[in-house]
Amino acid sequence: MSLDLQIVVDALKANFPDTILDVKIFRGETTLLIKKEKITEVCHYLKNDFDFKFIVDITAVDYLGVKPPRFEVVYYIHRFGPDFDENMRIRLKVEVSEEEAKVASVVPVWSGADWLEREVYDMFGIEFVGHPDLRRILMPEDYEPFPLRKDFDVRDREASKRCFERALEEQ
Repeated sequence: MSLDLQIVVDALKANFPDTILDVKIFRGETTLLIKKEKITEVCHYLKNDFDFKFIVDITAVDYLGVKPPRFEVVYYIHRFGPDFDENMRIRLKVEVSEEEAKVASVVPVWSGADWLEREVYDMFGIEFVGHPDLRRILMPEDYEPFPLRKDFDVRDREASKRCFERALEEQ
């Protein structure tokens, strides 16, 4: 029997009835909106029961002025099946408010999520609770703004100047 994505979605709905908030299929890609509090549990289930062993990417979307809550954290995960037609990819999303910009880390599920979560933290300021080494990865540690937020002012060079001046003073 071949495993298809609908079997996975149905199993998730059955095992997590109050956790799957929405399912969308668009252009052959399946996206599940998950309750933020259950993301790690759902990821463990997908990895252990359906062999989704590869985290492809983690990113975020800033919906400032478009819709509340302000952020979505997006997880792309992949399953390499025994047959080519059993390879599958699924997108998970959790909504994150600006006031509580935190979500549980999935590093305990996939160690490859380490730098992916750090990048989202660095660019959007979303904290991953339980991450083993959550610190900036692209920007200097003392850089205050988050460059991929919609309210980031690209014309304001003061934060960059302060970081540069501190670096010069340290030399």
